[in-house]
Amino acid sequence: MQRREFFKQIGTVTILVAGGRVWRARPQSSAEIGEGPAFEPWRSWRADSQEGLLALVHAAILSSNAFNTQPWLFTVTSSAIKIYADTARNLGEFDPYLREMFFSIGCALENLLLAARANGLDARVTMLPGKLAPPSREPKPELAVRIELSSGNRVASELFDAIPHRHTNRGIFDASREIPVEFIHSITHVVREDDEGVRLFLFVSEGDRKQIADVIWEASRNFMADPAVGRGTKPWYRSSIDDVHRDGAYIGDPDPASYVDSMMSGRLFGLIAVRDRYDRPQTIRAGRVWQRAHLLATARDIAARPANGAVEIIDHEKRLHLERKTSARLAQLTADISWQPTFMFYMGYPTRPAAASARRGVHDVLI
Repeated sequence: MQRREFFKQIGTVTILVAGGRVWRARPQSSAEIGEGPAFEPWRSWRADSQEGLLALVHAAILSSNAFNTQPWLFTVTSSAIKIYADTARNLGEFDPYLREMFFSIGCALENLLLAARANGLDARVTMLPGKLAPPSREPKPELAVRIELSSGNRVASELFDAIPHRHTNRGIFDASREIPVEFIHSITHVVREDDEGVRLFLFVSEGDRKQIADVIWEASRNFMADPAVGRGTKPWYRSSIDDVHRDGAYIGDPDPASYVDSMMSGRLFGLIAVRDRYDRPQTIRAGRVWQRAHLLATARDIAARPANGAVEIIDHEKRLHLERKTSARLAQLTADISWQPTFMFYMGYPTRPAAASARRGVHDVLI
């Protein structure tokens, strides 16, 4: 088979075999996705398999990302994909060093690589070195990752099959149900040998979870009280889903539970840490770890929600040259100051389905 013809035909198999196991995509629930073009990428994510490497981009755009800014752009050739950070889609002082933006790039990269393996492609990834920094006055796309692709073996996984079902669940969880030990053991393996400079900390005891929830709540309250932070997020709030924006955070009916109660309904807290919070490749690798963790939870019918206010206020303290109080409080949890938190989350069993977010289409993110 010619190389070009091979790349055209990848991704046409919907039932894949790996290691003697057969993974089947479960049917999409109507409760997950809304109507209209804004949600079409969730429905048609396998349809682009007829368009060669665009199948990989389609998987990438369904990844987790900060405030649903979808801060990515892609170039696609016959055997390579480049991912750019679209720095014009920044969150202002909410994300002053673009840490959450490049973390989101890592999430997209993980989905893309899962799709590559499932479609019989080997990938060689190159992350551009550098430090995180505020966006320029005239933001422009910044190359973050290069992926070179070649033919290989098809490798299926439950993570790949979970891609169209992974949504952030902002409801209160079932606090009466413990997270199984088997899942906790499995999630420890989402950090792999090539995730250099990344570590995952997990917390299940009520005392630890209460301490973490208090730190997050206090940090989030103080952080969001800054008018500059509010100005950064305001353009991304959506009071309704429309087919014009296809991005941003939808403001639905508020949950009657308080934020602390919502967090405490989760029976597992996680903290992803890096050696250098402002190293760009480490931030991207941390995003890959979160994407794996969220996909694994989805595959096991466990809900997940980011709760990153305590890390966001660390950026805030750095920007304003304030005393680094929050870093010290989080170091008490990890008992190792050499690991710097970059992302926090909690998980539990859902009491209601998670809803999909609006998404731009593949051709909206190509350059």
